[in-house]
Amino acid sequence: MKLPIYMDNHSTTRVDPRVVDAMLPYFTVHFGNAASRNHSFGWDADKGVEAAREKVAKIIAADSREIIFTSGATESNNLALKGVVEMYAEKGNHIITQVTEHRSVLDTAKRLEKAGINVTFLPVDKDGVVNPDDVIKAITDKTILISIMLVNNEIGVIQPVTEIGEIAKDRGILFHCDATQAVGKVRVDVDMMGIDLLSFTAHKFYGPKGIGALYMRKKNPRVRLSPMIDGGGHERGVRSGTLNVPGIVGFGKACEIAEDEMADESERLVKLRERLRLGIMNSLEEVYLNGHPSRRMPGNLNLSFAYVEGESMLMGLKEIALSSGSACTSATLEPSYVLSALGVSAELAHSSIRFGLGRFNTEEEVDYVIKRVIETVNRLRDMSPLYEMAKEGINLKDVSWKKD
Repeated sequence: MKLPIYMDNHSTTRVDPRVVDAMLPYFTVHFGNAASRNHSFGWDADKGVEAAREKVAKIIAADSREIIFTSGATESNNLALKGVVEMYAEKGNHIITQVTEHRSVLDTAKRLEKAGINVTFLPVDKDGVVNPDDVIKAITDKTILISIMLVNNEIGVIQPVTEIGEIAKDRGILFHCDATQAVGKVRVDVDMMGIDLLSFTAHKFYGPKGIGALYMRKKNPRVRLSPMIDGGGHERGVRSGTLNVPGIVGFGKACEIAEDEMADESERLVKLRERLRLGIMNSLEEVYLNGHPSRRMPGNLNLSFAYVEGESMLMGLKEIALSSGSACTSATLEPSYVLSALGVSAELAHSSIRFGLGRFNTEEEVDYVIKRVIETVNRLRDMSPLYEMAKEGINLKDVSWKKD
């Protein structure tokens, strides 16, 4: 076992060596522009792109003609929400989402709200799950889009997207799903789930950064979007810009590997996750699981350690890459908005740690992390007067603190 240990696989993943091998020729040999249709360099690049498009489509059970390449899931989410709002403005001005979505959906929805769009932000229950009945209640005759993520990036909870997809389909409303943390880790079938638009990216499952995709349904219904980027009319006019050929090839290879190995990998990651959870929770008191206990993606474990600051834990575990929240919000010291939406107190939210297990983690690494977490929590609690008071049976909520 080598240090440091990487256990932050929800923020990004190491590129699989097989993906790197597939990409390399497209930097130096097949380096043409895929839009150059008058020579072999362009033809070879285009051939690589279209082969990859087939693989990317296959992993979500779609048609390759329904795949639009983007720079990543953030762009895909922006394109889906803004593109629908502009294209279907005559039909309505109301969209529905929920409070624990990724910032790239929430912030896009808030920007649209400032522009005059009505947005409903649905609540979640204590496990982080959206109630499909709340979706039904929120729908109006002006609703044009429902956007609910498949897997949450902080607590790993899997949302009931199939039920929500049926609700949207029955009412003729477009359904967008941010599947950034799901694709390559859990099975995704856009037809079975009733999804019309789906965002995902390569770097969350061992592909390169800077390349993502938006699935855009071609029939039943045929989805139309207003583009955000104008230019050469690439990607059926929806997303102009020279294609990132090596990235697309790597994206395709990552999808191919995930398609072949997902079942075995998921089973292995669940075992590692449970080994980690039990190893920590059986040895420490007042450790709380955040999110649904079973309805979660295989490699996710989010725990709160009472009387311990999450940032202090990370400082004490410098040889282990972990997260105290999602990577996109780790610069802020505010408690996680996801955990707050579950009803977790600010104190416990500040003590939360996200463990992201992935393809290259081992049992030996898990056992080392268990040992170091136990040591660090015990050391920090020994230094905490609040923990000492709690152990003495003092109810901290009843304490009246004096100001100087």
